[in-house]
Order: sequence, then C-alpha cells, then structure tokens
Amino acid sequence: MRAVITGGAGFLGSHLCELMLEKGWDVLCLDNLVTGNESNVSHLIPHPRFRFAHQDVSRYIEVQGPVEAVLHFASPASPPDYLKFPIQTLKVGALGTHNTLGLALAKKAKFFLASTSECYGDPQVSPQPETYWGHVNPVGPRGVYDEAKRYAEAMTMAYHRYHGLDTRIVRIFNTYGPRTVSYTHLDRESLIYRGSNHQ
Repeated sequence: MRAVITGGAGFLGSHLCELMLEKGWDVLCLDNLVTGNESNVSHLIPHPRFRFAHQDVSRYIEVQGPVEAVLHFASPASPPDYLKFPIQTLKVGALGTHNTLGLALAKKAKFFLASTSECYGDPQVSPQPETYWGHVNPVGPRGVYDEAKRYAEAMTMAYHRYHGLDTRIVRIFNTYGPRTVSYTHLDRESLIYRGSNHQ
C-alpha cells in the first residue's frame, strides 16, 4: 500500500512518514519546505519504500501509480509562520486541499485532512464540543490560518457528500515534541504551567 503525505517534512508530517513506513506502507512525502525541513526526513531517504519530492501542493499534483491514502498535513501551523506566509497559508488550505482531494478521488484513495482547533477561533465555549461552530474573526491577522482550515474542512466534506470520497478530518490541538520548531508558541514555561493543571 502507498500513502502520499503532504507537509511530510514538517513536525507532524515527518513523524507520520516514519509511522507509515513502520506499518509497511510505501510513502511519498511532498513538501515545498516553506516551513518544513528536509533534515526532518533525511534519515528516511535511504529507506527503499520512502521517496521525497519537493512539491508545492497549491499547484497541480501528479503522482504516477496507485495510491491508497492521501494525508494532507501541509500548512504553516505556528503563528510566526502563518503570519509570515499569509498568502501561502490560505493557498495551501484552499488550493492545496482541492488538489489533494482531487488526487484522492482520481486514485480512489482515502483522504485524511489535518485540521486544527483554530477552526473554533477565539472560542466562547471551553472545552469545545464537536457541535460548536466557533467564534472566528475572518479579517484579523490569525484569520488566514483559521479560515484556511475551515475552508479545507468544508471542501473535504463537499467531496465526501458530492463524490462519496472516503474522508477523515482530525482537529489537532496544541502539540509539542521532537522536531517542533524552537519559536513555537508552546514555550517551556507555558508547557510547565499547562502540564501542572493550572489552566
């Protein structure tokens, strides 16, 4: 079986590449390296079932051969990144999602979208249940990321409803671990504070 992982040289994507290889999958990692880092997957390059391709998924994606799963993890995800790259963030959420859904449809593959808790914006309800639609400022600075992911979810559901594509959406909340960029908003003090049940 073969998986295409967009944003595969990023923090989460690189760990996903490793996991899929461990599970016996062939992995095609697509990343334009705007916020990803090739060093995150350099140890995988020699693996016979791993391939890296420098690709902006906001542009047309052509993949030869069969694909059973498309995992769309490409996007600047930390505030410093999406504020530095606002247009790219919107494009990968809109055009990138459309292109990866099109690839999944053409290959009859399952589609997995990495979304975010930022879909809720500045929530007025905490914790947020799945029935909560959020409180988002579409014209604020963070709107580029919030709305890109909200659009990506809407596009994913449109493909599911209209084309019958097998889709999954995961809303990822704050994550931290090996290969996290050093300027992440989840700094050490914040993690210690949150981890000690003071939130």
